[in-house]
Amino acid sequence: MRRLGRAGKARALLASWAVLLAAAGGTCVNPFAPRLRQGGEEELLVTGQRTPEEVLQNFDYAYTFKDSLLYADLLDSSFVFVYYDPSASPGGRFESWGRDVDLRTTARLFRAFDIIDLSWGSTMYQMVQGDEAELSKTFRLSLVGPEGDFHVSGNAVFTFRRCPSDGKWRIVRWKDESEF
Repeated sequence: MRRLGRAGKARALLASWAVLLAAAGGTCVNPFAPRLRQGGEEELLVTGQRTPEEVLQNFDYAYTFKDSLLYADLLDSSFVFVYYDPSASPGGRFESWGRDVDLRTTARLFRAFDIIDLSWGSTMYQMVQGDEAELSKTFRLSLVGPEGDFHVSGNAVFTFRRCPSDGKWRIVRWKDESEF
């Protein structure tokens, strides 16, 4: 058996890649980049955020694959997250935070759990008026990590705005109505 030198190994590797590219029809595929949605598939693909529903599909993708860059693109610069804190003051109260805090909190969530499974359920209502929309949707969120498994379900109310510069819809307000 003849041993290949460095140049021979490089030629063999290039020949292997050429065969693979020819077999693939000459198309280039990056296995690390998500495909954009093209058609009616119900796969988990990154969309162009042309509708509020597409924003939520990207939300699901961002959580599933812990993609903080995609998640950041879902949020409008004026984004506010609103949630009910039952332990705040007597009887609880609504609390909120802005985009920067939400991005840091979500990054910590992505690092803390091995598996994040978000499932959108029924659409309770949806209103679209021009470049603004509101949508209420049920959800189930499962978090699996070294500290244990956590399951949250409830309702989320989103307010969206279409950005005039790129035409993408983004979340302006997210009101969490989780069941504890």
